[in-house]
Amino acid sequence: MGFEVIFFIMFFLIFGVFIFQLISSIAEWGKNNASPRLTVDAKIVTKRDHRTRHHHSNGHSHTSSTYYVTFEVESGDRMELRVSGGEYGMLAEGDRGKLTFQGTRYLGFERYF
Repeated sequence: MGFEVIFFIMFFLIFGVFIFQLISSIAEWGKNNASPRLTVDAKIVTKRDHRTRHHHSNGHSHTSSTYYVTFEVESGDRMELRVSGGEYGMLAEGDRGKLTFQGTRYLGFERYF
C-alpha cells in the first residue's frame, strides 16, 4: 500500500510540473505576441551557452545547446535573450547596433559599421 501511495504522489507531482511548464510557455508566448515590436540601439555585453547532455538507455548520449546574448540598451538596462546557434556565432561581445525584439523574443541585431 505504501508503494502505491508514493507512486501516485510522484506521478501527480511530475504531471503537475509538466502542466505548469506548458501553461508558463503558453503564457510567455501570448505575452510576447501582445508586446510591441521594438528596435533600439544596443551593445552586446556578454554571450553564454547552456549545454545539456541526455543519456539514453542504449548507451548513446546526445548534447543540446541553448544560446543566450545579453544586450545593454541606451538607458543602461540589460536584457538576456535566447538566440539561435547561427546568430550566436555571428555576434561578438562589444558589437553595437540596432536590436529588434518583441517581449522576450529575439528578432534580430543589425551591427553598425
